Amino acid sequence: MPLVTTTEMFKKAYDGGYAIGAFNVNNMEIVQAITEAANELHSPIILQASAGARKYAKQIYLMKLVEAAVEDTDIPIAMHLDHGADFEICKACVDGGFSSVMIDASSQSFEDNVAVSKKVADYAHDKGAVVEAELGTLAGVEDDVNVADDKAMYTDPDQVEEFVKRTGVDSLAIAIGTSHGAYKFKPGTDPKLRLDILAEVAKRLPGFPIVLHGSSSVPPKYVKIINEHGGALKDAIGIPEDQLREAAKGAVCKINIDSDLRLGMTAGIREHFEAHPDHFDPRQYLTDGRAYVKEIVHNKIINVLGSDNKA
Repeated sequence: MPLVTTTEMFKKAYDGGYAIGAFNVNNMEIVQAITEAANELHSPIILQASAGARKYAKQIYLMKLVEAAVEDTDIPIAMHLDHGADFEICKACVDGGFSSVMIDASSQSFEDNVAVSKKVADYAHDKGAVVEAELGTLAGVEDDVNVADDKAMYTDPDQVEEFVKRTGVDSLAIAIGTSHGAYKFKPGTDPKLRLDILAEVAKRLPGFPIVLHGSSSVPPKYVKIINEHGGALKDAIGIPEDQLREAAKGAVCKINIDSDLRLGMTAGIREHFEAHPDHFDPRQYLTDGRAYVKEIVHNKIINVLGSDNKA
């Protein structure tokens, strides 16, 4: 089947009380791991490319990898731009075949955010693509996204109706306590999502798909492996998976996962070289990294997203 938009995915997810995983892709092994896991579990998925991924691999290479994944599976797959910084980037991705784009003008004023989000939505809709925008600002560092803790801002539920009505966007990313990257919280803290804000947003936008960014849970297994083999991630703390699952049962239809995949890939490679220090063939160590990424995606689909057997 060809690439799809997220429209039907999100409708089924909202009605079914689950979420679709939006997994960031950077190379062939990560694409393979994600799509193999999803195909085995009959789960729809979103593959998404950040600004960093597009710089690293080039958009055309990423698109060809995703096209191969579409041909190699029987599941619905959407290709999404993660954190498009401006209209030009979103336009380039729509023109390049992405079925979905995110315009992230959340750091701008409300009026400027509305203006650019509407411009992107108008263009994308005319080309058959869908658009995600963001209200509120997440803290953390990931690729070109870098927001200090004191600049983070929860989404104001009083703004969401006006924003969606004026922009015409198809989904909305909100800030309820998630954070970009692996170092989300200080050691000893007890991370809690503001599910009360989510509930209020859902009340203001009944049936409308909500998105959570910065939702990696930083699985202890892979952090432990990295630390045992020369890493220094002992203070990395993520979002508890039970809280993400609770959000997915409500209005959240898309949950972004990136840092966990990087941790899995790195853990597999570090572990491989510890056991085989004489190896130099990328096919050997990337195979082990890919296996851990696939393991992570399996767990996310079953225990966090609840999207298994929903393709």
